[in-house]
Amino acid sequence: MDDAWYSTSPPAFEHLLSMGATPRPSVHTLPCVLMRAGTSKGLFIHKKDLPVQQKDWGPHLISALGSRGCDPRQIDGIGGGTSTTSKVAVVSPSTRPGIDVDFTFVQVAIGKESVDFSGNCGNMVSGVGPFAVQEGLVRPAHGSSVCKVRVYNTNTKRVIIETVEIDQDGQFKEDGKYSIPGVNMSGSEVKVSFVDPAGSMTGKLFPTGNRQEVLEIHPRKHRGGFHVTVTLIDAANPFVLIDATSIASLLQTCSPDRQDDLVESIRVAGAVQMGLAADTQTASRTRGTPKAILLYPPIFRHEGADIRARAYSMGRPHPSLQLTGAVGIAAALRSAGTVAERLSRAPVLVDGLPLPLTPERTPSPVEGSDEAAELSKGKNRSELLIEHDKGAIRVETEMERDENDQERVRSCAVSRTARRLFEGRVRYYV
Repeated sequence: MDDAWYSTSPPAFEHLLSMGATPRPSVHTLPCVLMRAGTSKGLFIHKKDLPVQQKDWGPHLISALGSRGCDPRQIDGIGGGTSTTSKVAVVSPSTRPGIDVDFTFVQVAIGKESVDFSGNCGNMVSGVGPFAVQEGLVRPAHGSSVCKVRVYNTNTKRVIIETVEIDQDGQFKEDGKYSIPGVNMSGSEVKVSFVDPAGSMTGKLFPTGNRQEVLEIHPRKHRGGFHVTVTLIDAANPFVLIDATSIASLLQTCSPDRQDDLVESIRVAGAVQMGLAADTQTASRTRGTPKAILLYPPIFRHEGADIRARAYSMGRPHPSLQLTGAVGIAAALRSAGTVAERLSRAPVLVDGLPLPLTPERTPSPVEGSDEAAELSKGKNRSELLIEHDKGAIRVETEMERDENDQERVRSCAVSRTARRLFEGRVRYYV
């Protein structure tokens, strides 16, 4: 047996079981690397060091990160007590043609003994390429300054191409001058390109066939109901993009906790509408997908911004914005008739006052416009800027028309930085 799974259970363990005694937890050690990837932090693990069956991973990852006993602080593990620091990347060499490594993302719950395999994490993806190079799973060409790592995400069955910088020794070059909001230190640029991201879980960019719709919400924890305008989109991950202006008065009168509950109730209703859950009770148990994002017109803190977003993760506000969230918003911005596209054409606000559009910020193409006609000719590239609470994130998008003359998101690319923080073995009990 691999020593990663060596158990120090007492010799009398089987005897105790035969007498009906409750077995004592046994200690395990697991080889791992702790990495900051984008604005997330988590364990990077070789798949070979975990149990063969994915269904058996849960107890080990829950205990290693510190969620055993439903501890919200994860004090007895190496998790950070937040959704962005309670993540796991499981990586292995790939046998798929044209793919370098397979990657499975695991979200370990905070304050609950549960794991979620239902979606991808774009920030954690940004660490997969560097990890693959550092661990020898991918070998850069001799003398090359960059390396493209083709990653297959098993959660969404989609391909991500990462471009990482290589130093003179043929290793991932961590240091550099590229900066991202939410991380104080700079690093080398890791360009993460999500290829053909539409339909990651539902098979369609717009699962219901609608680019914008109104949901009737009846929150369980509050009296009365309300209506909200949303776009239900599936690009890199499924998202409920919420038009915050459609419930502005409701949000303004809410306490922060109640606002979180209201957003969660919209997310749950969206999950049912998208066909990801049979009912709201089932949807409430899978908090990782779909994800919810409040969208607003930009407030012009960043020149040329297209839209402003406030993302949610596992029921609470995200400290910045998920990478897959940026992909989902970008895909919506490039699609006429969505909440995002409409809000991007709203007046830009500075101190509550509207400003005219500037040459640096132009609206997304509207159906029937000259720009939309250009899109119909084939590939169409653009760069979008999305504001969030910590700054702004740029997304390079490429659209094209398929054989049925339908819009298709060919790719969305976002840049991150990543850094190896610790390597060794984590000890935990199961």
